[in-house]
Amino acid sequence: MLRFAITLLAVITSSTCQKYGCLEGDTQKLKPSPEPNMQECTLYSKASCCYADFTEQLAHSPVIKVSNSYWNRCGQLSKSCEDFTKKIECFYRCSPHAARWIHPNDTAAIQAVPLCQSFCDDWYEACKDDSICVRNWLTDWEWDESGDNHCKNKCIPYSEMYKNGTDMCQSMWGESFKVSESSCLCLQMNKKDTIAIKYLLSGSSEESSSSSSSSSEEHACQKKLLKFEKLKGEEGEQTR
Repeated sequence: MLRFAITLLAVITSSTCQKYGCLEGDTQKLKPSPEPNMQECTLYSKASCCYADFTEQLAHSPVIKVSNSYWNRCGQLSKSCEDFTKKIECFYRCSPHAARWIHPNDTAAIQAVPLCQSFCDDWYEACKDDSICVRNWLTDWEWDESGDNHCKNKCIPYSEMYKNGTDMCQSMWGESFKVSESSCLCLQMNKKDTIAIKYLLSGSSEESSSSSSSSSEEHACQKKLLKFEKLKGEEGEQTR
C-alpha cells in the first residue's frame, strides 16, 4: 500500500510539472511567466521558469559559481566554452519547455532532450582546449558539507575527457541530453528552437522517427526553418 502511495504521488507530481511547464528545481517557478529584466537567458524572457535575479549569476564573465556549483575548478572557462555552458544552464533553469522532457524518476531533472548534432559539435569545438576533472557534471563531483563541488581527479582537456561532440552532449549531463538524428527536430538553444519545439511538442516526432507522420513533421520543420532563415536574412539586409 505504501509503495502504491509513493508511486501515485510521483505520478501526480510529474503531471503537475507537465501542467505548469516548469521543473521542480531550487530556482524554478511553479509556472512560466515573463521576466523582462533578465541579464542572461533572454531567449526565455517572454515565458521564463526562472526569476530574473537568478541570471545575475551568469551575467558577468568569467562565471565563477552558479548556485553551489563552481565552474572554475580547473581554471576559468574560455569565453566561447562559457557561452555554451550558459546556454545549457539557461535551458535547464529557465526554459518553459524543459519539463517536456522531465525525468520519470526525478521531477527536478530532464532526460533525453534532443540536441542538434551541429550544436554539440560546435560546443565541443568551443571547449576542447579547456580543462575539466569530471565526465558527468551531475554525479562525479565530490561535495563538501557546505554543498560546494570539488574535483576527485586531476584536470584534463575536454578533448581527452570526451571523444567528440556526441560523446560530450550525451555524457556531461548524464541522461539529460541526446543527439538527435534529425537536423531540424532538435534544439540549438537559440531562436530557431521555437520552430523545432512546435513539432517536438506534437508528441510523435522523436518517439517514432521512422513513421510517416514523423517524416512529414521533419519536412514541415525543415520548410519552416528555411522560411525563418530567409526572413532573418532579409532583416539583416535591411539593417545594413
